[in-house]
Amino acid sequence: MPDPAKKPPLGLFPFLVAATLGVFLWLIQFVFFKAPVAQPEAGGLAQKIFYFHVPSAYAMYLCGVVCLVASVGYLLSLTDKWNAWAQAGAECAVVFGLIVLTSGPIWAKKAWGVYWVWDPRLTTSLLSVLVYVAVVVLRAFAGDGEAERKFAAALGVLGTVNLPIIHYSVRKWGGNHPTVITQGGGGLKHPDMQLALGVGFLAMTLLSVVLLALRARQLLLSARLARAEERAVAAGLTEGA
Repeated sequence: MPDPAKKPPLGLFPFLVAATLGVFLWLIQFVFFKAPVAQPEAGGLAQKIFYFHVPSAYAMYLCGVVCLVASVGYLLSLTDKWNAWAQAGAECAVVFGLIVLTSGPIWAKKAWGVYWVWDPRLTTSLLSVLVYVAVVVLRAFAGDGEAERKFAAALGVLGTVNLPIIHYSVRKWGGNHPTVITQGGGGLKHPDMQLALGVGFLAMTLLSVVLLALRARQLLLSARLARAEERAVAAGLTEGA
């Protein structure tokens, strides 16, 4: 019988980590030493935060979708595997959401003169991050029972429902948030700008995969160990009786 606490093989994971590091190193030097400034009037050098800010938002969406799919999977099957991926998705969504909410105000200060305005996209982004924070806090302090897991999964589904609202908020409600790559935006006219943004998306995608896989693996191993301990205690009590 296999040991439930035994770690699964890493396989190609170390190469994925190395690739992620390499892409990030290339991206940083390319953005700051080769890619031109897209909108000098919108923050000058600070505008280059764009190549990390937008891909971070995409990574938050990606982690949110993982949280949604895994949360629905857990509600249907009640397995540790789906629960681990749902929790990992929520936690990684918080990480990338905080990057978005930190990098955005730095750029905004240079472009608008203020760190924060209650713009529709900023407000809906903050709301989504707070929902995922609530999921993380709930899982950390409310226990790990089935009822708590179900409630956290339902909350994770709710947090992901808000993500499309973030994407379309500028079109529906306007606001100060700049549009660069969507219809009506300023666009990235120089090929180096387009390359930098494309590699930024690749870098954040790889990073999100690495973080999701690491955290889900850790949570699943912890769940397996807890199950093994429960069985050991139950077997000891049975033998003692």
